[in-house]
Amino acid sequence: MKRLNFLKQNKVALLFGCSALFFACSSDDEDPILAPEIELSVPDQAVSMTMTDSKVFEASNLNDDMYTSEWMLGDSLVSTTDTYEFIPESSGNYKLSYRASNISGEFSFNYNITVDAFIRPVSSESTAYVTELLEYLPAPGQFLNKNVGNFESAEGVLNGKSGLVTLGAWGGSITLAFDHTVVNSSDSKDFIIYGNGFSGAAEPGIIWVMQDENANGIADDTWYEIKGSGHDLEGTKRNYSVTYFKPANDEDDVSWENNDGETGVVKKNNFHSQAYYPEWITEDSYTLTGTLLSDVNVDLSNPTFIKSNSFDYGYADNTAGGDNIDIADAMDADGESVSLTGIDFIKIQTGVQADLGWLGELSTEVKGVADLSLLE
Repeated sequence: MKRLNFLKQNKVALLFGCSALFFACSSDDEDPILAPEIELSVPDQAVSMTMTDSKVFEASNLNDDMYTSEWMLGDSLVSTTDTYEFIPESSGNYKLSYRASNISGEFSFNYNITVDAFIRPVSSESTAYVTELLEYLPAPGQFLNKNVGNFESAEGVLNGKSGLVTLGAWGGSITLAFDHTVVNSSDSKDFIIYGNGFSGAAEPGIIWVMQDENANGIADDTWYEIKGSGHDLEGTKRNYSVTYFKPANDEDDVSWENNDGETGVVKKNNFHSQAYYPEWITEDSYTLTGTLLSDVNVDLSNPTFIKSNSFDYGYADNTAGGDNIDIADAMDADGESVSLTGIDFIKIQTGVQADLGWLGELSTEVKGVADLSLLE
């Protein structure tokens, strides 16, 4: 009996000793996990770069404990490693955030990245004038499908040639490119559009400009509208659309309907008997969208001497000798002013919808476009 009690006592003591040893090994000797101590390869919060550049951001932990990493570009998770390479898709401002964390704490840092637009420099081979026709999409009109109303005429306004192209009735347009970036000057007008307007015979055209924000050389970025003096007048409408319908016969007027449900026609006249609907458009109808300018300057009071007076500024084919345009007048879709470093592409669009009687439809004409800084 004494021997049995002795064994039981020793067994309890041994178990207690092992338990004590276990707790000592698991708690007293275990090192605590340290919160991340991060060193960043880019230490400054404000980062400036240019399109076509990229930048590598790297985080290094100053201790050896485990942690997780997150890089957020805006609201999007872009990396869960210690390194993130930022390649901008377009110029503008970006928010980049880094976060490292474990059970003991976290580290976070926010970057404000400004990406400047890529400026295509002027070279010894550069010309002041637009050099490439990107699109010719006229509305129906009396000069369509003949000289001044075809692709040959549209290409005739390039490289300083003495050409002339009509854009047809409201909404017709031409889109052109420079071989360099026309820089937005802070103290002067930036480019000129040549037309054939003169006193009492203005045919104002809306002007759109685009900066090559993604630096790919393609006009696939945002169009900004130049705000002229007629934009605040009663009768001016943004986001206006007109659908033109192909007539059954070339001798017929071209019918149209706008996005307000109103209808009308581009009338045939005795001076031009060819088809007025663009012959290269095979669809039975097509829709043009843009800004409708007020027709307040159109004077039909004397049918034999119809007048279309010019606006003060801001439009193509508006004044004699050409129209000087300021890139600083560009605005976005909400009508807010935008700050562009420069422009690479331009679109001109007939802005006034008017029937000028025996003179036919009001149609913006373009002879050329040039960078004023290279003409000086």
